[in-house]
Amino acid sequence: MWRYRQGGDDEAAEEKKRPRKPKKTALMAAVDLLARQEQSENKLREKLTRKGYEVEEIDQAITRLVEMRYLNDEDACARQFAFLYEESRSSVRQICVKLMQRGFESSLVKSCIPADTFERETAAALRVLSLKFKPSADRQKMMANLYRKGFDSSAIRAAVDRFCQEDISD
Repeated sequence: MWRYRQGGDDEAAEEKKRPRKPKKTALMAAVDLLARQEQSENKLREKLTRKGYEVEEIDQAITRLVEMRYLNDEDACARQFAFLYEESRSSVRQICVKLMQRGFESSLVKSCIPADTFERETAAALRVLSLKFKPSADRQKMMANLYRKGFDSSAIRAAVDRFCQEDISD
């Protein structure tokens, strides 16, 4: 007959015998995080804190990364804003919120916004409308959808007008 063996004490003793991997420093962990994805200083600080590193060690790591130019919030924010502004169909408000959620300061994000965004906002709103609605759809529903997505009211009206005119010209 087989005996079922519980390994409570034996497993704990064997666990102590195994050599443990050396714990990474905060700097090594930060470099690993930055290698995967560009981070803001605040987000990197938050992630390192969650991993259990001490505040002093995190401060030293971030200072070193800034010195080595691996971490620069201004450049990172400008790059991410430009990418989202050119490549997405999100409103400028949505882009700003997304970047602030990524840990960038509000003033830094707002400094990336171009002076004139009307044409870009209208084009992005048109893309959203074309993916979700037919030109014959209810104008109020289209406008409400764009409003919820953070588009400016003048861009919403212009986009809905252009989108509905496509139906007339077809």
